[in-house]
Amino acid sequence: MNKKIYKLSKQADALAREIEPDLREIVLYNSIRDEKFAELIVRECVESLWTEECYTSDLALKEFLKNSKKINLHFGVEE
Repeated sequence: MNKKIYKLSKQADALAREIEPDLREIVLYNSIRDEKFAELIVRECVESLWTEECYTSDLALKEFLKNSKKINLHFGVEE
């Protein structure tokens, strides 16, 4: 597994444990973990759109904002 994906998987696991710490409801825990994992992947994809040019170019920044909003909306991830 890609190191970045593995890291996101561990982050999702930690987030799920914060929400469902006792792990009594394993189905709920798995659902939360899967949702957090998907959100983290989508956020990572959005972040990959950022370039150094976004700091200096209004057009680049505008494109970044437009495309990141489009991706978040497509996957239902709140910004």
